[in-house]
Amino acid sequence: MTTDDVPAAITRAHHEEWARVVATLTKRFGDLDLAEESAAEAFATAVERWASAGVPPNPGAWLTTTATRKAIDRIRREHRRDDKQREARMIHDDQPDVAGPIDDDRLRLIFTCCHPALAMESRVALTLRMVGGLTVPEIARAFLVRETAMGQRITRAKTKIKAARIPYRVPSAEDLPARVGGVLAVLFLVFNEGYLATGPDPVRHDLTAEAIRLTRLIRTLLPDDGEVAGLLALMLLTEARRTARVSAAGDLVPLDEQDRGAWDAALVAEGHGLVRERLATGVAPGRYQLLAAINAVHTSARDMRDTDWSQVVALYDQLVRVDPSPVVALNRAIAVAELDGPEVALSAVDRLEVGLANYHAFHATRADLLRRLGRAREAGAAYDRAIELAGNTAEIAHLTRRRDRLG
Repeated sequence: MTTDDVPAAITRAHHEEWARVVATLTKRFGDLDLAEESAAEAFATAVERWASAGVPPNPGAWLTTTATRKAIDRIRREHRRDDKQREARMIHDDQPDVAGPIDDDRLRLIFTCCHPALAMESRVALTLRMVGGLTVPEIARAFLVRETAMGQRITRAKTKIKAARIPYRVPSAEDLPARVGGVLAVLFLVFNEGYLATGPDPVRHDLTAEAIRLTRLIRTLLPDDGEVAGLLALMLLTEARRTARVSAAGDLVPLDEQDRGAWDAALVAEGHGLVRERLATGVAPGRYQLLAAINAVHTSARDMRDTDWSQVVALYDQLVRVDPSPVVALNRAIAVAELDGPEVALSAVDRLEVGLANYHAFHATRADLLRRLGRAREAGAAYDRAIELAGNTAEIAHLTRRRDRLG
């Protein structure tokens, strides 16, 4: 391997080994701060050493060994061995190391970072830092907060883990389904922020890619969990359309106007395969599996006119029973408009106003339905409200273009 290949090897090792290194050190020393800092030092050392000595045959083992030595050196320097041992007992909840249904250090780390005792924003930040290996500045930029504020958020989360004695272990078999749901919610939030980012960048591929990578990891660790497979399929089928979602001028391109030839065929095929695999089990699907199935119907159609809208509505009928939220009802109404017409759909949408009055997609949907019904003045007012509430430049450009066409 040439020296030119070393940066690629470092990047690959960071993607593949960061979570494993941090998880191994957390288990051994019981300290998230120590694990994170030592892992970062090990990667910094790798940048220097590998450039001259070459990439080792087993990068993960080299990094883990180096990070472990860094951690031991730090403990010795700080003369805090007793404190570290007490913190280790804290994070293990003063209990023997009991293996969960799946015994993997990375899974322990993920469940620790996504513990329900933490606020959702803290779970997201901590997961991206400790499991994903993103830097604090990268996470801060992604969620449009100051770097100092994001650093404090992550520090508070780690402090709470110690203070609340949150155990570093996989939940028991009976608790696992509920806790997995919390992990998936974190990953879905990360993906959605990248898919339709707030701020000037309409799509954040770094975030969608990271969410997919972490969900693949969960899928590897929990291969029989239907909702994990469903979320991965949903992400893949959504990501497949990424390059077709924004025009050269920076406008959001809705599904009915997208160039389907520009979709990533490999991601579509993989997503469809996961959906078929779950359907074959005969097990009642959960929220993510239903959302993935809806996306599978959309991505199966060669043209918008070929979409099986009756199947889409039937899937939304199932989804409403699993997740009776007004956002799901709004999306169902959009499908109903294609099946039963805009007037029927508008009636359903108007009933959702109380819960969605400050949601830009509600007003955008109303505007489109009113436009199709020829009620231009009302449609214009609805577009104005949607533009006012939208937080994404590409979406604002799309809504403005739609509104201006009314005149």
